[in-house]
Amino acid sequence: MITEEALYIGIMSGTSLDGVDTALVSIKDRQIQLLCSDFLGYPDDLKADVLAICHGQPTDLKKIGELDHKLGLLYVQAVQSLLKKSPYEATDIVALGNHGQTVFHQPDSKTPFTIQLGDNNLLATLTGIPTVGDFRRKDMALGGQGAPLVPAFHRYLFGNSETTQVILNIGGIANVSVLQPDGSVIGFDTGPGNVLLDHWCSSVFSTAFDRDALLAQQGIVNQDLLNELLADSYLRRPAPKSTGREHYHARWLELRLARVSPRPNEYDVLRTLTEFTAITIADAIKDYSVGYQPKLFVCGGGANNPIIMKRLSALLTQWHVASTDSAAVSGDYMESMAFAWLAHCYLHKIPSNLPSVTGACRAVPLGVLYSAD
Repeated sequence: MITEEALYIGIMSGTSLDGVDTALVSIKDRQIQLLCSDFLGYPDDLKADVLAICHGQPTDLKKIGELDHKLGLLYVQAVQSLLKKSPYEATDIVALGNHGQTVFHQPDSKTPFTIQLGDNNLLATLTGIPTVGDFRRKDMALGGQGAPLVPAFHRYLFGNSETTQVILNIGGIANVSVLQPDGSVIGFDTGPGNVLLDHWCSSVFSTAFDRDALLAQQGIVNQDLLNELLADSYLRRPAPKSTGREHYHARWLELRLARVSPRPNEYDVLRTLTEFTAITIADAIKDYSVGYQPKLFVCGGGANNPIIMKRLSALLTQWHVASTDSAAVSGDYMESMAFAWLAHCYLHKIPSNLPSVTGACRAVPLGVLYSAD
């Protein structure tokens, strides 16, 4: 039992590429408390550079190295901004947990790998805070998917219940943690969350995302397009599984749009993509129900989309659907809190992957320590 309170900072920049979430937490035994949080948006040029790599545009080691450095500096800026908002100093923080920016994730090939950029040596040195990063590759070395990693944190937060509890994060990709009454846990990526919605908003409506679903509300679901989207092979794969922009990208969508005649208008496409996200989530979890009125707690940017939340309630009529905020856990900073906790686990040699989730052969503490000295 860890009886002394310790402070950690978690850093998360996800598939949506909107920016960097930071969370300053205190951890003591079975309790974690969010003390301060902050968000730092991506500069447009940096976002464009990350997207170029994610979309497979030609690059070279020089560009990747420069991007690794720039992201490291962005994370430094994010930590410094968070500390300025808080009553704490860098010397009060035991460690940073940094996810890094995923630019490619390929767990199922003959040569599985995952790449997260953002120089952790730079982060540790310039903040003066020991940094734990590179969380995914140890799990992959043990035969796992390297994702999702947050289900262990969800189990820590929510514990056991007499009914199924599903924690759903709708970021760029939607992923779930399924916590069963018998203590078993599974987790996987259900498919796209906001990644296709944000791409369509950016390329067609010149806005980063569909705030309050105001654009999607102007369209209707096109069943032909929806059928094309739902035919995607990833959706039929069994867990453990994970995915990302390397699968769900602009060309993936255009190929499916090309099969629909007449082509839907821009509002109908967005409304159909929104429906696609909701249906794939509901289909992925509905058969895991155990007990009376299982619970679905939603976090991430998609929890702020009223169409997605309304459709999840309609598709899962026997479930209690609510945001994680209703359970006193910040939906916006759930994942950055998770990586603070993962840093804590690494320092205390606590296994933090779940083989039932990732497919790894055993549970181990994840991460690599980068000294601030």
